[in-house]
Amino acid sequence: MATVDEWERLVSAALVGIDRRPEPDLLGQAAAHTVGARAGQRLHRGEPLPVAPPERQRPVPYAAGERAGRILDGEQPRLLPEWLEAAAARGYHLPSKLIPRVLDHGARDRSLRAAIGVLAGARGRWLARLNPAWAYLLEEATAHTLAPPAACGPDGGDTPAASGTGEGDAPAASGPSGGASAGVPGSFEEGSPAAGGGGAERPAGPGEQVEAHPVWEFGTRGDRLSYLRRLRADDPAKARALLRSGWERETPEDRAAFVHAMAEGLSMADEPFLEAALDDRRREVRSQAADLLTRLPDSRLGRRMTERAARCLRLDGDRLVAVPPDACDSDMERDGIRVRAPAGTGQRSWWLQQVVSHTPLAFWTDHFGRTAKQIVALNAGEWKREIRLGWERAAVLQNDSTWARALFAVEPLSDLLAVLPPEERADKAAELVYDQPVDGQLIMMLGGLPGPWGRALAKAVLEKILDTVARQPWNLGELVRLASERIDPSAHEIAARLSAEPPIQEVAATLRFRFEMLAELEGEDS
Repeated sequence: MATVDEWERLVSAALVGIDRRPEPDLLGQAAAHTVGARAGQRLHRGEPLPVAPPERQRPVPYAAGERAGRILDGEQPRLLPEWLEAAAARGYHLPSKLIPRVLDHGARDRSLRAAIGVLAGARGRWLARLNPAWAYLLEEATAHTLAPPAACGPDGGDTPAASGTGEGDAPAASGPSGGASAGVPGSFEEGSPAAGGGGAERPAGPGEQVEAHPVWEFGTRGDRLSYLRRLRADDPAKARALLRSGWERETPEDRAAFVHAMAEGLSMADEPFLEAALDDRRREVRSQAADLLTRLPDSRLGRRMTERAARCLRLDGDRLVAVPPDACDSDMERDGIRVRAPAGTGQRSWWLQQVVSHTPLAFWTDHFGRTAKQIVALNAGEWKREIRLGWERAAVLQNDSTWARALFAVEPLSDLLAVLPPEERADKAAELVYDQPVDGQLIMMLGGLPGPWGRALAKAVLEKILDTVARQPWNLGELVRLASERIDPSAHEIAARLSAEPPIQEVAATLRFRFEMLAELEGEDS
């Protein structure tokens, strides 16, 4: 067997190249060394692996499992995320033979992990403990948190703690037992003068007392986040009290995720908690808190931002005069303004954009006495790009359809489109498809629109494909793929009858595949 020195010699030759450092049969020597190293290891006494616990979820119907195998083998591979999400929504577990391959996909693509967390079941978690590459699964929500919090009560119901999660899970390291102290948001007594008019909230009543819950105490990170979101939707005050009770023991990553979850049911009652979160040492926590406070115009942050915005922008006739901040002080940093600008962006431009993006949009219409459409049309001179980007970000953060509508007319971004009501969103997208050529901007806009696309948008996209196929067939690839994946699959027969052109038939075939795929997931094993 080659020595360590000989192995280092081979590595050195490979790095500098055999032209400069000749080494006969370099790869052959390296292979021989590797085999020798493996064969030369002493055997250790092995211990049998624990038996995988039984599954408690329903198995995927046989036909659906077979189709998933075909997708993993390369047939319509882009539909894997849709299959996983649809199967997870029904609470199934994967066939055992597919689990390793699906876990490999999750290791490469984080967007798949939430669905895989449900579908992997007991055996998937058993495998995840044996392979570090799959350990991410142990942080994802399980099928147990699909039920509302009340259905998983601490009375021995179907909870992870009641039976070790049913999958042999140990208490998660991400629970409220780890992490450095960060200070407890909401440490201002609600309704006290220190709360600064941030919206006094009544003391917690009997229905808001913090109760120990197995999912919250012992669940995975994903389980706890899912539980919090459901509790937040059901009772925001109780969810806030639960967070406050163990906040200083949460990890920084969990604190940021939990603050983000407070978007559900957000109100001024949350303002003291979020204001205190601005003092967190973790930037992500401060940023999430600032984004939510921006949606509360009467919050203390909202008032501070309007004061800064009034100094940065003033109206001069039909022109906007901009005076960007000269510096980003500690108070601005606390309110979510980042000091360092992205590459290619000036510091003052970056600070101006962030001040505008975190200013309540109602301030501009009140301050300037004009509508959103009129304000967007104003000449802002050399700073117009930064101001518009700030307003676009603000419209998304504050979910303001009036401003999104006005800004979309200037720059058709999918983020703005997502703020509009569904029917209006589809109509505007369809108009854009008819009016714009197939280019990068159109593809980006459509790529940001989740499916299933309704009739109006589907019709516009299919007609755009037909219009383009005769003139620029080379330019249709991504548009055809988007149409295949986003149009309601029940339209497969309509698409097939529309035209015999290959791109249309390709869309129809994929829609039919998706239609059958979803139907199989509704079936039951015989």
